[in-house]
Amino acid sequence: MDWASQGRDWPNAEHSRFVQAAGVRWHVQQTGTQGPRVLLLHGTGASSHTWRDMFLPLAEHAQVLAIDLPGHGFSSLAYGDGMSMSGMAQGIGELLRQMNWPVQAFIGHSAGAAIAAQMVLDQGLHPQALWAINPAWLPLPGLAGLLFPPAAKLLAITPLVPQWFARQASSQGMLDKLLQSTGSQLDERGHALYAQLVASPSHAQGALKMMAAWDLSLGARKLRRLRCPVRMLIGDKDRTVAPAQAQDALDLLSDGHIQTWHGYGHLLHEEAPQEVLAYCLNSGLAYPVFQSENA
Repeated sequence: MDWASQGRDWPNAEHSRFVQAAGVRWHVQQTGTQGPRVLLLHGTGASSHTWRDMFLPLAEHAQVLAIDLPGHGFSSLAYGDGMSMSGMAQGIGELLRQMNWPVQAFIGHSAGAAIAAQMVLDQGLHPQALWAINPAWLPLPGLAGLLFPPAAKLLAITPLVPQWFARQASSQGMLDKLLQSTGSQLDERGHALYAQLVASPSHAQGALKMMAAWDLSLGARKLRRLRCPVRMLIGDKDRTVAPAQAQDALDLLSDGHIQTWHGYGHLLHEEAPQEVLAYCLNSGLAYPVFQSENA
């Protein structure tokens, strides 16, 4: 995507800047002057826009950083192992060191929650909490789990596929089907933003390469090793990650909790941003995450 032509009207654009780290030109949005440092990580095929209605309200309680993952939105593609889960975790770690911004808490959506967990384990972090919205950190069940990675790899290495995908996905009917497949119902603004994203061949390439490099085979082992508080927010209409996976994850976590949200899908935080923010703030009161505002 091109910031010069599309950035002006992007959500929270006034808080955007670009940082070079780990071979990637990262698009980051940063705000908040006090409180804990909370990193927002979006999922595959999305961007920092997904936090548009939580970003500024959260900044009233915390220092907030939202990023576009490599190859997504306005961030450049990572090369080598940089599009894998461990590669992204390492790249984000280098970005945070470059910015002198040690993270204290995570809010991750879908694959973003998996990256957060990877960062915690690989980098020896001790976050005060990890909020995981419809987390994708266990393999897909059945045939889909067997076919998905090889199919994604084939698409990612096939020339012109990103351009073709962008043309197809940006058609009105196809975009509607893509969003319906999440089980979420977005407002007109949310729909328009995803229309911009899926129409971008560079964004399509980033999403395909991320899916091609994704490996959740060790997901259960990683969850057993997590020691930070994990709070899962699950939309019961999620059609992307089966809500039942949350219970499987809960059985593996040493300090986990599930909050089920009735009537919402995979993009829960875009459908009900105020409610999700309130839950994060309230559930964080059991830990010293958001207490600095009352100090």
